[in-house]
Amino acid sequence: MLRGLPAFCVFYRIVSVIRTIHHDTLKSLLRLDAISTSYGNTRVLNDIDIDVKEGEFFFLLGPSGCGKTTLLRILSGLMHPDEGTVWLGGKDITRLPAHQRDINTVFQNYALFPHLNVYDNVAFGLRMKKRSEPEIRSKVEEALRLVSLPDFGKRMPTQMSGGQMQRVALARAIVNEPAVLLLDEPLGALDVKLRKQMQFELKQLQRKLGTTFICVTHDQDEAMTLGDRIAVMNHGRFEQIADAHTLYNQPASHFVCDFLGDCNFLQAVVNGRVDDKLSLTAEGNPISASAPQTTPSGACIIGVRPEKISLDGSRENRVEASVEQVVFTGSHYTVIAKTSRGTSLSCRMFNDRPSALPETGQAITLSWHHTDTIVLPPNLSQSQ
Repeated sequence: MLRGLPAFCVFYRIVSVIRTIHHDTLKSLLRLDAISTSYGNTRVLNDIDIDVKEGEFFFLLGPSGCGKTTLLRILSGLMHPDEGTVWLGGKDITRLPAHQRDINTVFQNYALFPHLNVYDNVAFGLRMKKRSEPEIRSKVEEALRLVSLPDFGKRMPTQMSGGQMQRVALARAIVNEPAVLLLDEPLGALDVKLRKQMQFELKQLQRKLGTTFICVTHDQDEAMTLGDRIAVMNHGRFEQIADAHTLYNQPASHFVCDFLGDCNFLQAVVNGRVDDKLSLTAEGNPISASAPQTTPSGACIIGVRPEKISLDGSRENRVEASVEQVVFTGSHYTVIAKTSRGTSLSCRMFNDRPSALPETGQAITLSWHHTDTIVLPPNLSQSQ
């Protein structure tokens, strides 16, 4: 049932189903087996495995310093791993230099040649490959058309906006028709509104080309909007690889749950299993959750997303709290409340019913369905 869910949740659910069906029909193109590497005595990648499919839009998502850019450099051939193997189309390319790989990279800073016009920037790689001028002209014009810059060939980079320069950088990469296109924070230098516009254009371009895109980002919304699958990285390893819907609603760890969107966390204890539900106690309150295949025991962490919480106390899981603050954020209000044990919890209400908002200091009952309780093991409650 999708009725009653926030619009963005419905969107992610529908898109994830389509992506899962699409992904299951694709062939493997790029594979990493047990990739590890260190800088001095510091391990930055630890036993990384990836299997990326043909035509997939794959994201490496994580905070600064987690190892995602190092992994991108290994994929591109700019550095070699200490251990492990990189495969492309069934061929071992681990030690192959960057210029011999069927892989191109788009950088956050665009890396355009300032002394060359747009046409010559895009044509540069083809000229290095000694292609004929008629072929170069045809491919460059097609690449500029694909990025919606058909009449910009004579312009210099200094005459263009950030969004236009990003399109030129994309054109320069796709004109070589690589098997894999790597994108290193490609939209990070753009303002918020332009970034949203470019997200749509980037996805449209990827669909038109059918090329495998692998994108590095720390932007959760960008990864969830564009990615067919997302690998969430933390301290040089993968916490979880899945589609956006699975990561958001069935996170494998506290880190994934906390990194992808807002979430409320409570210390809890598992009491046992009753039919298809898990019985727990959190801050003295009986809490139920959908029972996993393997029933956990003892202490755990439970999470619940703010948009899943109701203020009317009508759902089976209930926690009493006192309102501390009501924050207006445009499309919705965020109600921040504190339990009797001092735990802060937040919930979201759309701004179509401001009269229903509680007052500061008011006693309220927060409630949510058992299917919205996320159960996490206690040993993963902190980033490791």
